[in-house]
Amino acid sequence: MTDHVLIFDTTLRDGEQSPGATMTHAEKLEIAEMLDDMGVDIIEAGFPIASEGDFNAVAEIAKRAKSAQICGLSRANFKDIDRCWEAVKHAGNPRIHTFIGTSPLHRAIPNLDMDEMAERIHDCVTHARNLCDNVQWSSMDATRTEWDFLKRTVDIAIKAGATTINIPDTVGYTEPGESADLIRRLLEEVENAETVIFSTHCHNDLGMATANSLAAVNGGARQIECTINGLGERAGNTALEEVVMALRVRNDVMPYDTKIDTTKIMNISRRVATVSGFPVQFNKAIVGKNAFAHESGIHQDGMLKNRETFEVMKPEDVGLTGTSLPLGKHSGRAALRDKLGKLGFEMGDNELKDIFVRFKDLADRKKEVFDEDLIALVHQNSSDDDHLKLKDLTVICGMTGPQKATMVLEVGGTDQTIQATGDGPVDATFNAVKELYPHAARLQLYQVHAVTEGTDAQATVSVRMEEEGRIATGQSADTDTVVASARAYINALNRLILRRQRTGPGTDAREIRYTDAGE
Repeated sequence: MTDHVLIFDTTLRDGEQSPGATMTHAEKLEIAEMLDDMGVDIIEAGFPIASEGDFNAVAEIAKRAKSAQICGLSRANFKDIDRCWEAVKHAGNPRIHTFIGTSPLHRAIPNLDMDEMAERIHDCVTHARNLCDNVQWSSMDATRTEWDFLKRTVDIAIKAGATTINIPDTVGYTEPGESADLIRRLLEEVENAETVIFSTHCHNDLGMATANSLAAVNGGARQIECTINGLGERAGNTALEEVVMALRVRNDVMPYDTKIDTTKIMNISRRVATVSGFPVQFNKAIVGKNAFAHESGIHQDGMLKNRETFEVMKPEDVGLTGTSLPLGKHSGRAALRDKLGKLGFEMGDNELKDIFVRFKDLADRKKEVFDEDLIALVHQNSSDDDHLKLKDLTVICGMTGPQKATMVLEVGGTDQTIQATGDGPVDATFNAVKELYPHAARLQLYQVHAVTEGTDAQATVSVRMEEEGRIATGQSADTDTVVASARAYINALNRLILRRQRTGPGTDAREIRYTDAGE
């Protein structure tokens, strides 16, 4: 099928060459199985001559492969090629991949002139073809090779029996227009070029790997070499997930198909990130944490009405359960209402307005507001009718005491200020409240726990107080533990004040049940 693009995955070879990305034998087998199951056409399982471990991994992957071709890499010498064949020959459909650098810079390394290199290419491809019917030849650094010499070497490799010709952009030097033209010219000018498959292998040094690979396909290439998450040397390679989803989404202008099961992309992306030790950047296309996340209020409102307004693909297509609308300082009321509704809180307009103000205040102090943060905000249960309201708090603490708290507290509509000391910042804060609003309530419980992870996590503070048989609890959350403590303490006092008012003469307050949220 001329419109079918083969996916050649080299995560286990080129990807593992990333400094620090070495995988264990078991991990290689696991990733290979996942690639095979996902529908990758060719798996480059390793570089068999590199080490005994690499040889054993390639050989075992070859034995276990169900449908994918299994390929091994070899340099342009008979010893490498023989070792590669020994590893891949166990596969149902084996491939030998041999390469040599053809640019002036790379020819200088083995000190070969053009004629000597041409002869070596002929001899090595011929030797590989005598062992295996499926032979790929690569012109390393093809995009910096003189045109006439590149054309000559490709012609030699085809006549020697290569079935796939790979044109690598080894150092990520080219740009999309050049990438397409290079493949197109080779197909037009090299004899019998139509009898082989042309492949593209692009590195991402200038951030154009995926664009160059897709352009090469438009120029006539029918194999894309890539890695999961774009893993690879230096800035990495063309990312499998990017080219596959681009071909699917832009089918109107790139009418090519692959057999990749895209719903398995996210799963293998996460596994490769784990075993390689290379985490996926948050804003990475397709598989990054933020790829289907929308924080802006305008974007969230649009997504709630029609997700096609800001998404060109469905998250379900790559194995996610749905779009994420993380809440942050740019989020609007529509997204907040939607999120609270999903958490089980149906809010009236006034309630939403109150929570939205507190949400914005929190979002200015946190990178991301999580579900637990919102639940804590709902349960703060602040009211304009409260007798006591915290207006300002400054605390000085450290290893030398006593600690000091300067507080502005609104008491019955009047702001009052005081400075108090205590055994720690929380004790100083509670003492300040007592001095501004004297009371006989006794603190029964003071409890703190983090709502979410991270140093910017909200602390949720719970306070239980008792006064003449009346018991009230207060709860508050804030990224500042002392502020949360003050608010929880004041919330509990406000409820005790309310219960005094509700309890008539001779009534045992402990027998009265109230429906205050959070109790």
